[in-house]
Amino acid sequence: MTGRIMDATFSDDQRLFAETLRGILDGTCPPEAVRASWDDPVGWVDGLWDTLAATGVLGLTAPGSCDGLGMDEVDLVLLLEELGRAACPEPVAEHAAVAVPLLRDHGSDKLVEEWLGRAATGDAVLTVASPVDELVPAAAQADLILLAADGALHAVPADRLACVEQESVDRSRRLASVDWMPAPDTLLSDDPAVVDRCVDRGAWAAAAQAVGVAQRLLDLTVSYVADREQFGRPVGANQAVKHHCADVAIALEFARPLVHLAAWSLAAGESPEEGGSVAVDASMAKAAASDAVDRACRSALQCHGAIGYTIEYDLQLWLKRGWVLAASWGDARWHRRRIATRLGLSA
Repeated sequence: MTGRIMDATFSDDQRLFAETLRGILDGTCPPEAVRASWDDPVGWVDGLWDTLAATGVLGLTAPGSCDGLGMDEVDLVLLLEELGRAACPEPVAEHAAVAVPLLRDHGSDKLVEEWLGRAATGDAVLTVASPVDELVPAAAQADLILLAADGALHAVPADRLACVEQESVDRSRRLASVDWMPAPDTLLSDDPAVVDRCVDRGAWAAAAQAVGVAQRLLDLTVSYVADREQFGRPVGANQAVKHHCADVAIALEFARPLVHLAAWSLAAGESPEEGGSVAVDASMAKAAASDAVDRACRSALQCHGAIGYTIEYDLQLWLKRGWVLAASWGDARWHRRRIATRLGLSA
């Protein structure tokens, strides 16, 4: 065993931070603002990035010497769930949960001095390309992009690459293809383990947001079937509808603790599980969260019926985000294969 004991509880301060962020997002990132971002040239909610910077979310994982809060993934995980719950268009997860920690832990003094402080204050937008996916979220909006090539991780300024925006299922999550050339002065780390850690961080961050999306879909569905009446009684009175909602709730109960475990593992740099690893914990979280949000999407659509298919109905905001998050940074099948490989179970 590792000899480390995981504290599975959250402090009052951590919960208060999440509650505060929920209030901010409810006020500044309501469904109508997310929908408006679909047609916005940048694709963001007006003023939200600056607000998140002012509250410390963007610099949460940056050290205090770089104007950050010096906190870790356990402090961040509940915030990521809230960002998913709000279907936030801004690339906060890529910025604060992946790019900033990788730059903090592996960047040269020059890179850290040039970028980390600006990232913590929101003056620079950071994003990261998943080594698993072809397209890069918020690439056209970012000032610095972390990109993997040949087992190495590079930090590439926006003026050193070309972006072409691509169609996204979720129009509030902008994607682009990038054309770039690795160079010695863009190298962040040539250690393949750092690329693996990039996958761990990205998968965990996507999983945490997926849990927030799934919870929001469940809440919307429960509210709808309680109010919608057919044949003189609420739709939710039917046992089959109750089963749909219960199945989503159970899937969330399995996924959420795994997401929290992965947060602890990333913060500690090791797994509390005997024979475990950070990579296995992150992949377990992503596989379970992808399953949960996929089930939440299917059940929400089934229980809402025809109105759920209409693009004008707000349910679409979370359906689209859920579908995207389930697949990004590797879907459930990809991560189960990764777990099997790490545990030596692959054929």
